[in-house]
Amino acid sequence: MSIKDYQNQIYAGVLGKIIGVYLGRPVEGWSFEKIREHFGEVYYYKGHFTGAPLIVPDDDISGTFAFFRALEDNGYSAGLTAEDIGNAWLNYIVENETILWWGGLCRSTEHTAYLRLKNGIKAPESGSEKLNGKSMSEQIGSEIFIDTWALANPANTDRAADMARKAASVSHDGLAVDAAVYLAVMEAMAFEEKDIDTLLDKGLEYIDNPFFEGLVGELRRRCRAAEDWHEVRDWIAREHGYDKYSGNCPMVTNHLTLLMALILGGDDFNRACMIACSAGWDTDCNSGNVGCLNGIRLGLEGFSTGTDLRKPVADRLYVVSSDGGETVSDAVLETRKIVKAAAILNGEEVEIPKERYAFEYPGSVQGVIPFDGNPEEQVLTRIENAYETTGEPGCKISYEGLGAGIHASCCVDTFIDLKPKGKEGTSYFDVLCSPTLYSGQEITACVTAVEDVNPDFRLFIQYFDENDELSIRYGNTVKLKKGRNVIRWTVPDTRGHAVYRLGITLTSMFRVDGSIILNTLDWSNAPVRYEMGRSMEMTPSLTPWITTTSWLKTFISSADHFNPDYTVTFSICHERENGVVTTGSSDWDDYTVSSVITFSQQDLAGLTARAKGHRQYYGAVLTEGCAEIYKQKNEQRIILAKEPFGYQIDETHKLAFTVKGETLELKIDEENVLRAEDSEYSCGQAGFVVDSGAILGDGFVVERA
Repeated sequence: MSIKDYQNQIYAGVLGKIIGVYLGRPVEGWSFEKIREHFGEVYYYKGHFTGAPLIVPDDDISGTFAFFRALEDNGYSAGLTAEDIGNAWLNYIVENETILWWGGLCRSTEHTAYLRLKNGIKAPESGSEKLNGKSMSEQIGSEIFIDTWALANPANTDRAADMARKAASVSHDGLAVDAAVYLAVMEAMAFEEKDIDTLLDKGLEYIDNPFFEGLVGELRRRCRAAEDWHEVRDWIAREHGYDKYSGNCPMVTNHLTLLMALILGGDDFNRACMIACSAGWDTDCNSGNVGCLNGIRLGLEGFSTGTDLRKPVADRLYVVSSDGGETVSDAVLETRKIVKAAAILNGEEVEIPKERYAFEYPGSVQGVIPFDGNPEEQVLTRIENAYETTGEPGCKISYEGLGAGIHASCCVDTFIDLKPKGKEGTSYFDVLCSPTLYSGQEITACVTAVEDVNPDFRLFIQYFDENDELSIRYGNTVKLKKGRNVIRWTVPDTRGHAVYRLGITLTSMFRVDGSIILNTLDWSNAPVRYEMGRSMEMTPSLTPWITTTSWLKTFISSADHFNPDYTVTFSICHERENGVVTTGSSDWDDYTVSSVITFSQQDLAGLTARAKGHRQYYGAVLTEGCAEIYKQKNEQRIILAKEPFGYQIDETHKLAFTVKGETLELKIDEENVLRAEDSEYSCGQAGFVVDSGAILGDGFVVERA
């Protein structure tokens, strides 16, 4: 079979992963007894009981989809190495901020592996038992990030095992790597093989570890003999509970729980995830892995046999990394990346929609949700995929009783709600994010009006204003005609403030009932012009003691200090090499980024462009009496052009860095200074870089080239 034939299963695997994580996340860290006392069996989302939102950042999700980008970054090579994946860790992790549990050296396995990598120890040694000890290297983390390597290798168990082993060895060793490989092999096999016992049997052909094989065998015997999953759970706790192993999250306990849920859940997706969540221990990890495997094995039909777990999620997820423009994502967008990788690995071509929102998978809505503004006037009744009723994909938006004074409105997130969501004593991770939509970008909506009489249509944005409060700007009202309508709107100038949501509102002066279909929704490329002025212009209430604002949070910073400066716009300080600050999205290709920079005592400073993470970008900088254009590629800094340029401490210069096709140009104070040619990075985010010192940035402008 071709990759095209597996696309729906890949999407189902992605959906299963995120649904499983969201089910298990609210009770992560709870004891079995506490879960049982509060909920009995966890069949549905419990975030509202614990004070957390449903869609949350989670290391299991972020690591799974971020580290997989190593494949794209290395040309989709089937010979990808552990070192390549380790480089992806360093590129996409913002230290102490994203993806990992930052529990400390020799306390958190992943944090320990990151520090090894940071200090120059390459993978797989970074995760080795020899370096980190047996207890540290045999924790659960190798398994929770592994699903994408199987999803990219449908029915190709050899390649799935190879990639999974390399990915797991970045941070783990021994039995933990075996467990990750075992899971990945079963997931890859599940594209064709549906029988659980066959998966469990054949998966062991890839494992050469008698202890591991014995664990799996004993677990299967216990499951066959048990009348209820609680009996097996009791055995796991008695013989293989956390108290039987060193470390804080041992692989054995959780892997046995995962297999128990898979076996005793049978062909019931909801029940399998319920067992994984209700059994305790690392609930979101176990349920996420079970959900992915069963998503592949049971397909999209598997989600329709019980309580509807898809609708509340609406495909939404966060991939929190240094690649901030990719944080706000959805199951369709992540599936496209995996499908593309799988096709290239197989030497195939596959058609992937160019539009950001095309709703091409059955049931997908790509994060389109009801707009919560003025809810008492809202008459939107349903959001669903149109394929089942029309035979064509699209987002069907239905309304009832729409008339004068009321509206039917929906929206998609393009940034994050900045109100704190964390709760004391929980494992909530903060969201680091750049918007996906900016002032000066053109939105194109393709809409099919299916009724004889249709409502009026308007696009709108909700954005953070100068007081960090949410405000709304509307586009022109369009009278929908029956059939296909194309609506275009350029996002108005928000003066550098973040666009939080893009929405659609339907209105009518007389009663109408029915629906419209949003066929596609798209924007791409760098803004025609996006400008941030001085901080006091954007936040008039700013004082020298305010260290962050909503507009500052549109940047992802791996610099030690990144703050608003009340005299200009930003101050950026970093004590070592490569303090990077970026904003924008991965489809910004040809543009000019500029800022007026005051150069203080630093070794190097300037602008970045086409950044995909913080160790893959082009830099245009001043350093040691010279102007330079360089390419940062992992730990290498490759100089592409260099000329003498004298400047003194505390001098101010305007830098403008243009990337267009293969041409890279630096202007200083409106004069052409440097030009270079390079083709490795074709698109990505813009920002600043500082080595060992500090700069002030006065304004920030991105213009399409």
